[in-house]
This record gives sequence, structure tokens and C-alpha cells, in this order.
Amino acid sequence: MPEQYIMFPQIDPVIFSIGPVSVRWYGLMYVIAFVLANWLANRQADKAGSGWTRDQVSDLMFYGFLGVILGGRVGYVLFYNFGAFIADPLYLFRTWEGGMSFHGGVLGVLAAMAWFAKRNQKKFLELGDFVVPLLPLGLAFGRLGNFINGELWGRTTDVSWGMLFPNAGMLPRHPSQLYELFGEGILLFILLQWYKRKSPPAGNVGGLFLLGYGVARFVVEFFREPDAQLGLLSLGMSMGQWLCVPMILAGCALIVWGYQREAKVRAKA
Repeated sequence: MPEQYIMFPQIDPVIFSIGPVSVRWYGLMYVIAFVLANWLANRQADKAGSGWTRDQVSDLMFYGFLGVILGGRVGYVLFYNFGAFIADPLYLFRTWEGGMSFHGGVLGVLAAMAWFAKRNQKKFLELGDFVVPLLPLGLAFGRLGNFINGELWGRTTDVSWGMLFPNAGMLPRHPSQLYELFGEGILLFILLQWYKRKSPPAGNVGGLFLLGYGVARFVVEFFREPDAQLGLLSLGMSMGQWLCVPMILAGCALIVWGYQREAKVRAKA
């Protein structure tokens, strides 16, 4: 059977080590994502009339980074491994054992944005429209890091591009990390950049991100192996799918509300 499918290209997750310090591909992916997000944000801030300064971008990146890390870890523990936390509360702090949740990261970023908006007299919805186009490339590099690590693989399959992951047994699986890289990362980035140029109502770029990510992740979850400690939940849906439902609904609500609000303003003009 192995000859019929693609063998996972075993890549050492450690790029190099200097004494006890190791530089890993996964960490490098996040560094690249952060640098790209900072570059894109500064380009936007440098435009005439943007209402942003590079110092504000720097502060936003700092708060956003904290929101992603803290929210991602707390979200993973609460959504995916709460039992381990109940058994050992210190599990929350053992980040070296792995475990981050995108949905928790979103909540962390929202909290960071609320704090930043209050301190800098920014409107929350407009701040969201500035931030969310920066996120998909970070998601893409994060999924590439998952693929390099040979983790978060897909469900078993008989498609010709099925891949044999060394740590997932001898059955071919969907390379779902690459599906997510393409859908949540590249396609969503292109979609948001296109929509932003249409000058939509405030909050609608953020709404499209919630909707677009929610739909992309919901679909890919049909091909991704559910978390072993949870399996599939009610209605045969994974935890990731259930967490996407409120994102999709919130995204739709923001978009509809934005256009309704704009129509009312035009009617009064």
C-alpha cells in the first residue's frame, strides 16, 4: 500500500541547535507571519489619511501577539482539553507540550483590540477592519508549520494524493494542513484584499473574515482527523465545526447590519 500513496517528506522540525537552544520550523513560521503582518500594517499606516502611525502599529502588534498566545492557549485548554486542566491546573502553563486553539486566539485578539481601541480612541469596528486582513497569511504559515511537524493530519482516505504520515499509522490520510493553508490562508487573504478595496461599510471586512474563516474551517474539518480526546460531538460535528458556527453567524450579522446601517445613512442624506 505505501507505494500507492505519497510518503510524508520527513523534515526535521529543528532547523539548528546552539547548545540547549533549538530553532524550530514551527516557530520560524510564526516569526515570518508576524514580520509580514507588521509590514502590511505599516504600509497601510503610511497611506495618506490612514489615521495611523507606525508607533500605533507597533503597539497593536504587541497587544495582538499577547492576545494570540494567551487566548490560543487558554482556548485550547477550555475547548479541547478541559479534563486535563481539571486533573492538573498547571497543565495550562505547560505550553511546551503543545496545544493552541485558533478560536481561543480570536477571542484573545478581540480582547486585545478592545483594550487598544479604548487607549487610542479608535472605533472598534474600524480597528477590526484594519486588523483582520493581516491574519490570513499568519494562518497560512501556521498551517505550513503544522505540516512540517507532521501533526494535525487528516482523516483516512483512498484519494490519489493521500499521504502517509509516520505518526498516524500506515493508512493514507488527507493532508488537511495544506487544505487549511489554501482555504483559511491564501484564498481568504485574496478575498479580504479584494473586498477591502470596495470600501464596504465599517465592520464588514471583519464580518467577511469571520464568515470566510468559519466556512473554510467548517468544510476542512470534514477531512481533518478529530481531536483524539474529543472525537466527533453531537450531529457528527467536530469541536472545530461547532466553534465555527457562532463565527459564521456573527460574520453574516455584521455584514447585513453594516449594509443596513449604510442604507439608513444614505436615506437620511
